[in-house]
Amino acid sequence: MDAPVLLITGASSGIGAATARHAVANGYRVALAARSADKLETLVAELGSESSLALTCDVTDKASQQAMVDQTLSHFGRIDAVFANAGIGGRPGGFCGADSDVWKDMILTNVYGVGLTIQVCAEALKGSRGHLLITGSAAGRTTIPGSMYSATKWAVSAIGYGVREELRGTGIRVTLIEPGMVDTPFFDEQPDHALTDQDIAEAVLFSLTRPASVDVNEILVRPTPQIDD
Repeated sequence: MDAPVLLITGASSGIGAATARHAVANGYRVALAARSADKLETLVAELGSESSLALTCDVTDKASQQAMVDQTLSHFGRIDAVFANAGIGGRPGGFCGADSDVWKDMILTNVYGVGLTIQVCAEALKGSRGHLLITGSAAGRTTIPGSMYSATKWAVSAIGYGVREELRGTGIRVTLIEPGMVDTPFFDEQPDHALTDQDIAEAVLFSLTRPASVDVNEILVRPTPQIDD
């Protein structure tokens, strides 16, 4: 098959799953990576095994991510785009009172995991002159008091800027997708007003489907503020 292949981390729910659905609807094949095998298999059953592949993966483990890439190449024969989307949200407590173990998991997933995804996918993307997309956040563009989550997303923005310069001349395009509040299972409580995961999936597909001569560096997406009646 000639259909392009998109590899998505954090694909079992929320933005990752919505992007997978939108990508398949637009002619992509998708490799779906996450820790939740059951959710991935359910998503593959929905999308069809011809168009999708479930890959159990811990993004904080390099061997697991390398296996993700190897299995994708073995199954589909190519990787045209990678969406480094896996992430963990913040918890209350600020810098002074938060659970530091939660910090550790969040930093390893949100920052180290993104770095590993780039490292293990780089050669495949160079071969296809492909596209690297990274989930940042509006929280990585502003100061949020006491938010380690925001700090990790500042780091992700820096990764996006830095890897774009590193890959200049390889033909790989790099896009930071920076959502504001999104109503997904990422949050413990439903936001009062927020974007949908479909909104972000559409931003991902917009950047993926630009002409090869166009490199969309960043897409910052925020919900329209509520208007009081």
